[in-house]
Amino acid sequence: MSVSETPAPVPKTERQAGMLFIMIAVLIDMISIGLIIPVLPPLVGTFARTPAEHNLAYLAVAFAFGIANFFGSPILGSLSDRYGRRPVMLIGFCGLALSFFVTATATALWMLVAVRLVSGAMQANAAVANAYVADISAPEERAKRFGMLGAAFGMGFILGPAMGGILGDINLHLPFFVAGTLALVNWLYGFFVLPESLKPELRRPFEWRKANPVSALSRLGQLKGVGGLVFVLGLSGLAQLILHSSWVLYTTHKFGWGPKANGLSLFAVGVMSVIVQGFLMPRLLKAFPAHKLVMWGLASSVLTNTFWGWATEGWMMFVPIVVNVLGFAAGTALQSLISNAADARTQGETMGAVSSLNSVMAVLAPVIGPGLMYLVSDVPPTDWLAGAPFYFCAALQALSLFFAWRHFARATPSASAAPAPAGH
Repeated sequence: MSVSETPAPVPKTERQAGMLFIMIAVLIDMISIGLIIPVLPPLVGTFARTPAEHNLAYLAVAFAFGIANFFGSPILGSLSDRYGRRPVMLIGFCGLALSFFVTATATALWMLVAVRLVSGAMQANAAVANAYVADISAPEERAKRFGMLGAAFGMGFILGPAMGGILGDINLHLPFFVAGTLALVNWLYGFFVLPESLKPELRRPFEWRKANPVSALSRLGQLKGVGGLVFVLGLSGLAQLILHSSWVLYTTHKFGWGPKANGLSLFAVGVMSVIVQGFLMPRLLKAFPAHKLVMWGLASSVLTNTFWGWATEGWMMFVPIVVNVLGFAAGTALQSLISNAADARTQGETMGAVSSLNSVMAVLAPVIGPGLMYLVSDVPPTDWLAGAPFYFCAALQALSLFFAWRHFARATPSASAAPAPAGH
């Protein structure tokens, strides 16, 4: 597969319109997801009697979503290559709405686990949205366009967690009802407004063999120019997911933060994501080749996670969020390198494989992150060991940096660098 197989480019005005549509869909999607981040761990805690039980219960809930998403993502990605991006995204919006409403009314832990299994199997919106952007973007535009999409994700994380923290202070169940309503609004938007991005002549038959997650991951590693980047993607993704799965548990244990404080911290993450990916990304890509941006971003993330584990005051958690500019850019640069290695007919399969790899990490993360928090749950908040999840994330980012360095050292300069965004 190669970029040379890409068909005639989509007209510029059509590409711009399609980009606006998908950014709106992703924004609504991420607001609905972000709403529940500050309140899901406390809600799970209502079904536990001790901090140790709380960590294990949250582990079970997060694990259920990850394992279902691992098997579901490559299937949905391949289905989007066959039937188009739009219908698969509509399925995802339905899965989110179901998940939020059932979670809001759950009366037992098993209900939370069951609904996360269902929603995990139905939800591949991030992978399909990335394939959508690849459909409507020329290869040289993709790094910039993925940055714009990342900004929409970030904007959702500005509004969602802040709203979730405020609503969660009123009632723990309220953010889930609001999130479910937003997911239904997004379904209506997708049904009546969102255009299809994959032209009929570019669709290909669905094959169960290729939808197998293990097979999809194997083909991802065989793409020319990807190779060892699979390890970089997996390890750095695992670090991010451990961070997400243990952030609220950690800040609650160490600093006594509640939903509002956690919502504000995630608000800060969203602001920086929008600034970096929405405004600074073109300048960063002009200053650094994509492969250099990946490596500097990973190095920055090593330092960031180490500092978080060491922090002794709550305000210190905000400092690395502001400083870690290159860390916010690394994922987008890495994704553009992988997308450019796939042809126009397999973007859904490729992005589904990437999502499936992330889902493997999502299976491991709630075992490792909350598991580490479980081990240090009796450690005094002032003890340096309380930061164990973040030290582990720093080690993972350091290992991914090693694999990135080894991959790019072996690659030719043309294989390492993604084209600069058009117009820059």
